[in-house]
Amino acid sequence: MTRQPPLVRRADPEDHAGVARLTVAAYRADGQLDDEHGYADVLADVTTRAAHCEILVAADGDVLLGAVAFVLPGTRYAELSRPGEAEFRMLAVDPAAQRRGVARALVRACVDRATVLGCGSMVICTRDRNSAALALYDSFGFVREPALDWTPVEGVNLLGLRLKLPTTAT
Repeated sequence: MTRQPPLVRRADPEDHAGVARLTVAAYRADGQLDDEHGYADVLADVTTRAAHCEILVAADGDVLLGAVAFVLPGTRYAELSRPGEAEFRMLAVDPAAQRRGVARALVRACVDRATVLGCGSMVICTRDRNSAALALYDSFGFVREPALDWTPVEGVNLLGLRLKLPTTAT
C-alpha cells in the first residue's frame, strides 16, 4: 500500500504547541541541540515566529508530522534572503514520522509558495554535518553557494544553498 503524502497547510494558533514540541524533539534527536546555545528556546517560540513569517505544517489528519518557517527578506527571521528571494528555516519532522516524505512535502510547499510570490530564488542554510538534509535539498536542485556560509556560534557551521526558481517573463 502506497502512503499518501502528508497534507501541508498554514499553521493555526492551536498548532503552535505541537509545532514547538516536534521541532525541539526533531532537532534534539538529530543532535543539533547537543551543544546548546539557547536555540531550543528559539525553536519552541512558535507564537513569536508566526507573527513574523508563515509557519507551514504537514499533518496526517489531526496529527502534526512536521513544520517549517517560510521567510521573506527583511523580516525578523530572515538570515540569507535578499529582495526577490525567499528562504525557509527550522524545518523539522517529528522523529516518529521520519522517512514518510514529510520533509520533502514541506520543502515542496516552500518552493511552490516562493514561486507563486514571484521570487527568483530560494536560499537556505543547513548544518555542515547534516547529510540527510543536504541530500534532500540536492534532489530539489539546490546548489551550494559558499558565499552564503556562516557560523552563528562557535562550532555551528552552516552551509548556504540556493535554488533558482522559474520566473514568468512579462
